[in-house]
Amino acid sequence: MIPVQGFADQSVAVLGLGRSGLAAAQALRAGGARAIVWDDSPRGRETAELEGFEVRDLTRPGAFDGIAALIVSPGIAHLYPAPNPVIAAAWDAGVPVDNDIGLFFRSFATDDWDGFDTQPRVIAITGSNGKSTTSALLHHILAENGRPTQLAGNIGRGVLDIEPAHDGEVVVLELSSYQTELARHLTPDVAVLTNISPDHLDRHAGLGGYFAAKRRLFSEGGPDRAVIGVDEDEGRYLANQLVADVSDDRLIRVSVTRKLADGWTVCAKKGFLTENRRGRQVASIDLRAIAGLPGAHNHQNACCAYAAARTLGLGPRGIEAAMRSYPGLPHRSQVVAERDGVTYVNDSKATNVDAAAQALQAFGRIRWICGGLQKEGGLDGLLPHLGSVAKAYVIGREAEDFARQLTGVTASICTTMDRAVAEAMAEAEPGDVVLLAPACASFDQYDSFAARGDHFAELVTDALR
Repeated sequence: MIPVQGFADQSVAVLGLGRSGLAAAQALRAGGARAIVWDDSPRGRETAELEGFEVRDLTRPGAFDGIAALIVSPGIAHLYPAPNPVIAAAWDAGVPVDNDIGLFFRSFATDDWDGFDTQPRVIAITGSNGKSTTSALLHHILAENGRPTQLAGNIGRGVLDIEPAHDGEVVVLELSSYQTELARHLTPDVAVLTNISPDHLDRHAGLGGYFAAKRRLFSEGGPDRAVIGVDEDEGRYLANQLVADVSDDRLIRVSVTRKLADGWTVCAKKGFLTENRRGRQVASIDLRAIAGLPGAHNHQNACCAYAAARTLGLGPRGIEAAMRSYPGLPHRSQVVAERDGVTYVNDSKATNVDAAAQALQAFGRIRWICGGLQKEGGLDGLLPHLGSVAKAYVIGREAEDFARQLTGVTASICTTMDRAVAEAMAEAEPGDVVLLAPACASFDQYDSFAARGDHFAELVTDALR
């Protein structure tokens, strides 16, 4: 655990007692603070009481008397579509609002570092799609090359739940827009932006607010090095803002749509990753045979992880060897089974249109299981990428509306995962891929994208026994 610094003998309020909130309360207590907690859920409050925390209804008048700060869990809206009443009360009381990410960056460095031969580093990765795979892949590359490393944030452990830094350690953080938008301290050594596409627009009041939340990772402390995906206008804008000249080695630009001239670049085209620096090619990796990284979207993830590893001085050969042993992540282009020439792929993490479009481009003839709770913007972004879809099997409470938007595609309104899997398996032919890539959130039928993916995998596995 990372004991929180700067609040010894002070009272700090914690709102939301999920994984990150409870870890924040524990880390505050470890640093000598008095953690006062609240959660709308009686179960969350009961858990906190059992751990000895003071539970206080932060919605009541005077709740912030004597409170030094309010720490907010990432799932709680602080501004849009409307401020949470507890956060609004903290503002009115003049109490600073922060989150566990801000606490981590103010507390990670300690006096023990003076005795280290190599200072620990933090690499923070954000983006609309691929940040989980990029983070896990980079963590794997570091471990395979003998570098001490921990993985935390939006993936793995909470940021305050990891161990204090070791000599030469690299902490890899996956950070969502919910985490970057509120943190009062954001000072990674290396910051990575994979890509930008519309997502969580209600939480950020539109694409501009969403990008502003992501951009904070690069502006609050100014990372020593930045890796920027420049296949969207937002990435190009950010790269242009960070340096006066692309030849500045503090910036590595990444693209999977074109070859980039000048500067330090990592690109992937037709399955080949190439690194260019100061006008010459430094390395090339054939990504096509790496089972854990199928499709152009995973090639972008590979480029971002490769670039981040290069900022730490790792060699191309060591990075390539580690990539070849990377097993992939559950629910992200995960091959569940292969039988009679049919491949079953779980990409339940494709919760938005852009992620689903990337999955649809990664395979040939597709039996596509899709649908769920649609996000703002509709399905127009998917329509140019439906050429490989032999048939769609639509699930969710909005299945009929979803199916109507799939112009030019034969669609079966299945509603449930059980029916969709049964129909797709019955109709699949050798060479087909039965692909779960919903393009929607899961909350109309499941607690999470992981629960949805697990159900898909369970149904496939049971049917093939």
